[in-house]
Amino acid sequence: MTDLSELMKQAQKMQDQFKQAQENLTSLIVEGQSGAGLVTIKINGRYDVVSVSLEDSAMTEGKGFIEDLIGAAFNDAVRKLEDQRKQAMSPMTGGLKLPEGFNFPF
Repeated sequence: MTDLSELMKQAQKMQDQFKQAQENLTSLIVEGQSGAGLVTIKINGRYDVVSVSLEDSAMTEGKGFIEDLIGAAFNDAVRKLEDQRKQAMSPMTGGLKLPEGFNFPF
């Protein structure tokens, strides 16, 4: 049988590792694009928009088209950030399939 204090130490170590990984992810910058590069949005690990870039040729399009491109670029950045988060946390979960949105520490 595993000693309870040893089990608690392991749980604390794992929690500390998850916390450090989450802190590292907050400084990550991810770039999303849409319209073959007409719009580029960079977000950080806290999902804050860091920058938005529009190609001059996008400005000739209608407002609705540009709005759609901005939304698509942001969504692309969010998907990339989520992929980065999964990759960063995967070694610590040991391949466990955690529910979507599951966060450590508990």
